[in-house]
Amino acid sequence: MLIAVASQNFRTVTGHAGKSRRFMVFDAAHGRAPREVQRLDLPKEQSIHEFDERSPHPLDRVEAVIAGSAGTGFIARMAARGVRAVTTAETDPVAAVQAYLSGTLPPPAPDDHDEAEGCGCNCGKAE
Repeated sequence: MLIAVASQNFRTVTGHAGKSRRFMVFDAAHGRAPREVQRLDLPKEQSIHEFDERSPHPLDRVEAVIAGSAGTGFIARMAARGVRAVTTAETDPVAAVQAYLSGTLPPPAPDDHDEAEGCGCNCGKAE
């Protein structure tokens, strides 16, 4: 299965999934180490926050997206595309994929993402 990890620096799991444009894509299965197969470095208009949902998206082919944080809008948009979005406090991408596969992914750290005030990035748009 393919699993994408939001990673703005291609080294650690990063948050604010709706605005993320960089993802590490892993081919992963129970019983073997995840193998990175692709890096996505998307233009701003392909972040889920900006994306026209009527078009195909590069994340459509993954089973899950792992990020440090994500709003309910991102989670719902990904679910509508058949992709499970999960958040975690784990910062190592490979460890996050392994934990996802084993069902032991640590929950996300508390944050100040306030849906009532928009996406939390001061852009004025809900995530």
